[in-house]
Amino acid sequence: MSQPSYVQQVDIRPIYIVSCGEGINGELLVQSALVQFPNSKAVLIKVPHVRHLEQLEDVIEEAARTGGIIVHTLVDPELRKSTAELCAARGVTAIDLMGPLLLNLSDILGREPVCEPGRYRKFHQVDLDRIAAIEFSMLHDDGMNPRTLDQSEIVLVGVSRVGKTPLSIYLSVLGWKVANVPIIGDAPLSAEVASMDPRRVFGLIISEEQLIAHRKIRQTRLGITSTCAYCSRMEITRELEFSYDLFRRHRFTVIDVTNKPVESSAEEVITRITRRLRTQAHLR
Repeated sequence: MSQPSYVQQVDIRPIYIVSCGEGINGELLVQSALVQFPNSKAVLIKVPHVRHLEQLEDVIEEAARTGGIIVHTLVDPELRKSTAELCAARGVTAIDLMGPLLLNLSDILGREPVCEPGRYRKFHQVDLDRIAAIEFSMLHDDGMNPRTLDQSEIVLVGVSRVGKTPLSIYLSVLGWKVANVPIIGDAPLSAEVASMDPRRVFGLIISEEQLIAHRKIRQTRLGITSTCAYCSRMEITRELEFSYDLFRRHRFTVIDVTNKPVESSAEEVITRITRRLRTQAHLR
């Protein structure tokens, strides 16, 4: 038999986590149980998307060869039955995490389960989308990963301490993929930002007084006591004027965040982008 792609060469008995879906829940449950056995070693091998008998035969054959065990969360009753029979025939220990639960729930609820693989992921896709958006925004904070900037649904641009990161994270929690890019000195915008659809790019501005206050707080946190241009009113005035001119030339939407809670700024961004692009907000 050819060796399946999921097989790992190990020196200890592996635990094969077999699932008709991603296998995430089975893996988490096994890991939760294993922490009750301190100083014990175990190798987990996740085998997702098992929908056919041939796939079962392969992994059970491998478990028999390596002395491993099968832990499964299969919702298909025929696959669960086949797993029990095949494991018994090959002398492989099988632990069914899903079957007993489904049977008990069926008795309690008075109805049969639909036994549809992947149903959990489908019904929790909104949550998964939200997690993906948060990860995207964190990976694209402060100008990071410009090569994938074009995958952003919203791009925030502004000078240091204008509030780009808090707003981008808040929007990402609502399901939007957001990148934020700093304006540094008199440097022109990167090609990646300049090539974005301007309707998706929002330039953040703030009052001089509030920006000075924000920067002084940051300066104190960094332990900088000497006077520097970073907090000087002249420098801040120049930066804000430069950024505003930049936004105007590139036709970016300007959002004034002065004395606004992040929720208000986020609502303004979402209202504008959904109206102009005629798209629907991911979550409300």
